[in-house]
Amino acid sequence: MQQSVESLVSLLESYRGRDKVIRTLCYGSQLVGGLLSQRTEPAVGKSLLLFSAQLSHCRTVLRLFDDLSMLAYSHSYGLGAEEEDVGVRWISVLTNMADQLYYPCEHIAWAADTQLIKAQSDRWWGLSTVLWGTSLLLGILRSVRVLQLLKKKLKRCERDRAGDSSRSLLRQQMRRELLSILSSAADLSNAVHWMPPGFLWAGRFPNWLVGLMGTVSSLIGLIQTSASSSSQSDSA
Repeated sequence: MQQSVESLVSLLESYRGRDKVIRTLCYGSQLVGGLLSQRTEPAVGKSLLLFSAQLSHCRTVLRLFDDLSMLAYSHSYGLGAEEEDVGVRWISVLTNMADQLYYPCEHIAWAADTQLIKAQSDRWWGLSTVLWGTSLLLGILRSVRVLQLLKKKLKRCERDRAGDSSRSLLRQQMRRELLSILSSAADLSNAVHWMPPGFLWAGRFPNWLVGLMGTVSSLIGLIQTSASSSSQSDSA
């Protein structure tokens, strides 16, 4: 129990960890609120939906400070010269470009909503959603390509009768990529929902389904963060 509390405190002390917790609470509240508003407790459901909206707004404001960190990451990655595969390299570069453009578009939309500037926020929200969806789709393609490369390496290891540790590490990496695909696919379904009306299933998801997709993605993110922290602790 104490170890779990300490892990949660450690997670909340970092910006990325806190964002993951807020995101999980945001979508979880939308999931439960959406279900309750349609059934037995509409008042409680409405309150949870309002709580979810406030958490979402909180994350939007916090992302005002993400541009420089994203720029630093894009600069350090560059054209991905260290990547072994050309496909993975250029998909990653395009993903970084989409992510970098996403932030200023969202900032302008937020500023228009808060009447800090005179602009039509709907257009900027739409553009930021398109960029987010593009980034998610590219992320899925990248994970699929990485999976293909890992499968080839695993077959090579089995053919060469490599050690169990090498094969175990490759399988662990493959599971990580599969989780990333599932997480991105869940987020992509929500991104399409927030696209302009008329595009695929845009605007057709009820609140509970948006919450479900976001909760699935958020929980996977927490699992991956926890696994990464555990592996770093073991290596230390």
